[in-house]
Amino acid sequence: MSMLFLGIAIIFFGLMTLKVNARIVLAVDGAIMCLMACAFGISYNEIQKGIKDMIASMLVAMLILLSVGVLIGAWMASGTIPVMIYYGMKVITPELFLPVACILCTLMSTLAGTSWGTLATVGVACMGVAEGLGVPVEAAAGAVCVGAFFGDKISPLSDSPVITATVTDTPLLEGIKHSLISTGPAYIISLIFFFVYGLSFTSGSMEGATYSEILHTIEKSFVLSPITLLPVLVVIALIVWKKPTIPTFVAGIAVAAFIAMLLQGVTLKSIMNFMYSGFSVHTDSAFVDKMLNRGGFTSMLSTIGLLMAAAIFGAPLRTAGVAQVLLDYVTKFAKNSRVMCFGVMCLHTLFFMITGAYYVSYPVVGSMTKDMFPKYKLHRKNLMRMMLDTGTGLAPLVPWSTTGSYTASTLGVANIAFMAFAPMLWLSIILSVVYALTGIGLAKMEEDEAKLEEEVLTGNAALAKD
Repeated sequence: MSMLFLGIAIIFFGLMTLKVNARIVLAVDGAIMCLMACAFGISYNEIQKGIKDMIASMLVAMLILLSVGVLIGAWMASGTIPVMIYYGMKVITPELFLPVACILCTLMSTLAGTSWGTLATVGVACMGVAEGLGVPVEAAAGAVCVGAFFGDKISPLSDSPVITATVTDTPLLEGIKHSLISTGPAYIISLIFFFVYGLSFTSGSMEGATYSEILHTIEKSFVLSPITLLPVLVVIALIVWKKPTIPTFVAGIAVAAFIAMLLQGVTLKSIMNFMYSGFSVHTDSAFVDKMLNRGGFTSMLSTIGLLMAAAIFGAPLRTAGVAQVLLDYVTKFAKNSRVMCFGVMCLHTLFFMITGAYYVSYPVVGSMTKDMFPKYKLHRKNLMRMMLDTGTGLAPLVPWSTTGSYTASTLGVANIAFMAFAPMLWLSIILSVVYALTGIGLAKMEEDEAKLEEEVLTGNAALAKD
């Protein structure tokens, strides 16, 4: 366990004291873990094989991330995302401002796969409109956050679900569907709250500098047609038909590329450049440029680097048997699945709140605890849901986290001020706690599936000891 304690201490020191990039911290920490494992008698060949196997297990996730980047670039070029922003803003009225702003941010975050990008673009625009309508900025910030982070948690284009699915060995779409049992009800309750609370705001005008700037710039820059929504319909249809994730995204990319060339007048060379380096347009509005210029193959390389750094850190711990020791230790105290689930939730919440970065807490806690769930005949998708609720969902409420500080500074509202107006962020955690303690909603494995999984885990433990 000395390896684990030292490894966690190095992460805390690197992130909190030195404030170094998480990828370098994990890579350096991994190198130290490799040295310790060698000192404990583990051969370098075994460690190298462990790193190779762990990175290989993440290969599909890396391909998904790359396809997501390409898809976002293509959807921007085709006008798919700009058109949804445009018509979303068109339907906003004073009384319905809060629920519509929430839904608009949901669409942006789900389609673009980014909560941060949504906050800095559509979110900022909504804050400007709210001030013109006389809507409290705290309520507006709450609606923006609920939409942005709901989309981030359930979008297959977001790196947050992709990373959690990878580290928990969970099929991406299956894990996202399961996460809706806590996030879904919390989101619906939030929308109802926004609708009821927003009925008191009947005065005000939708005219405003930021509002008009966005609409006019999009009008001039794109051909606005319902045809641009075809890539979205194709992807949704293939997801409903349970087609594999990567071919689904490739289909969405191909349709968007065709529309971009046919409708928006983009050349083949330009669309291919957009797929690689991201969509790029230069309008008269720097604000709109920031909103639209994103995506591309290269935009996902930093996230892939994070996954590889996490593998370098986690592989020597797993090869040295640290993960199995932790599993055995926790199992002694967790007499049933409910206690185990609640304990894992508390562990991840604590780790995230200390590090302030779920990009670190997901790989570390996920890789350490994922093998506990089959022991209790539970699917690992339960772990994915719990981590999303206590990571991505909790992040905007923690002022010292990277996401929390970014949210507060971007929207201009303190985290504690909009907390009451963003019910989904904390309601989903409460629901996950209730599910964990009562056993309600916990996805269980079939008997034969659990037996096969236990045999695999037993075999892996025996190899680690040898």
